[in-house]
Order: sequence, then C-alpha cells, then structure tokens
Amino acid sequence: MTTTTFDEIKARQHKTWSSGDYGRVAWLTVPLAETLCAAADLRPGDKVLDVATGTGHVALAAARRFCRVTGIDYVPALLDVARRRAEAEGLDVRFREADAENLPCADGEWDVVLSAIGVMFTADHQRAADELLRVCRPGGTIAMASWTPAGFIGKLLATVGRHAPPPAGALPPTRWGTEETVRELFGDRVTGLTCTTATVREKFANPAHFADFFLTHYGPTHMAAQRLSPDGREAFRADLIALAEENNLADDGTFAADWEYLVAVATKTVS
Repeated sequence: MTTTTFDEIKARQHKTWSSGDYGRVAWLTVPLAETLCAAADLRPGDKVLDVATGTGHVALAAARRFCRVTGIDYVPALLDVARRRAEAEGLDVRFREADAENLPCADGEWDVVLSAIGVMFTADHQRAADELLRVCRPGGTIAMASWTPAGFIGKLLATVGRHAPPPAGALPPTRWGTEETVRELFGDRVTGLTCTTATVREKFANPAHFADFFLTHYGPTHMAAQRLSPDGREAFRADLIALAEENNLADDGTFAADWEYLVAVATKTVS
C-alpha cells in the first residue's frame, strides 16, 4: 500500500473543510470557546493567537476579554464569516489566511496560543505542535480543546472512516483528544500540562435530523457521502442515525447527546 504524503493529505483536508457549510456546524461549538478561554485564564492585554479559528468562536471570545487577538485559518470562506461576526460585535480582531503547520508568526510572538477543534485536524500533528510551541513566548500558555476518541464525535469520525476510509498515512484527529498524545507531541517543551474532559450537550429534532444536518453541512460526513454510491450513502446515513439512537439521552422523540472533548493547558518551558 502506498502511503499518502502529509501534503497530499492536507490538500484533501482543505477540500473537505471547504465543502458543505461548516459555518452552520460551528454554531454547535460556541460553548467550547468560552470553556477554553476560561481554562487558559486569559488576561486583558494578552496577545492571543487562535489557530484554525474557523468562524472565529475562540478569537471573538478572547477579544471580549479585552485581549489583542489574531485568528488564522486556511479556508477563506470561514474567515469571511469570522470577520463579519467581529464587525457585527464591534470587536477588533485580525483574521489572516494561513496554515496551522506553517504559521506566519515570529518565534515567541504570542502570550497565549489557542485552538478549539482546529489543530486536531491538521495532517502532520507533530509539525502543528511544533508550530504552536514556536510562536508562543517562553512562559506563555498553550491551550487546546479536542474531541476525544471515545466521545460522540470520536464515534462519528470512526463511522465516517468505516464507510470512506482515510488515505494511508492519515493520522486520526482524535489523537489530540488523549493526554498521552498531547504529552508526546509537546514533550519537555512544556510544563504544568493539565488535561481535563468536558462535555457539551447538543440537541436535534430527532436522530434523522442529526444525520441529514451533518451529511449536508459537516465537511467530513459531506465529503464521505460524495465518495459513495447511492446504496452506500443510504447505508452511511442509516449508520449515522443508529449512532444517534444509541447515544440518545432524550426520551421525547428528539435527539440529545453529550459530546466529550479534552481541554489541554500547558506553559511553554522557559529555557
């Protein structure tokens, strides 16, 4: 089997996140931004970089805390939404198109480097971790929120992989949702690493509504469905509905589930 290069994987990922309408799915992750900013203990005046900002949840949450904020992402359409949101709130946030694995920043430029459900989807995990560390100042904070492998979205992504297997060499994004991997990626370049799990409860009209919403709007499920035959798409949809039913906490015909994520916070080592 030929292993796909990280650059090839990245190109596929860019196409994935540019598909569907992630801005609509991003609504669901707003609470994670507040949790992450609180965990990072942001202070007014901090220089904050939000990596893989998407539609800007974390960047805007940091700006509301009177931080000096830049958000970066490699999908221009998502940045357009982020800019409109900042303008609507009157928040002074700079948004730039850039790659999380090649940040256009000086060494040690930022007091705090954040990412919520973003860096975990990079192709080269170690390179992305190295970049987070490089641009954070010594003694600064790195904080991330990532879906866990055992949580609902971890199960969703596993379902995607069963129907539309990733290319050989692709790394599971939910690796970032384990303390073991975070410690491995950052190594002795950080101190005081703490990892805690949290959940966000999400609700839909019913399991089928959840499946159709994600098939229409969420890049990984949307693109996976496009790769399948009509029968394959129907089987994929059925498995997404079954996943929702198996994890349903509601008893009134609707769908509700707690989506688990890992919050990792560390201090960059002062050499």
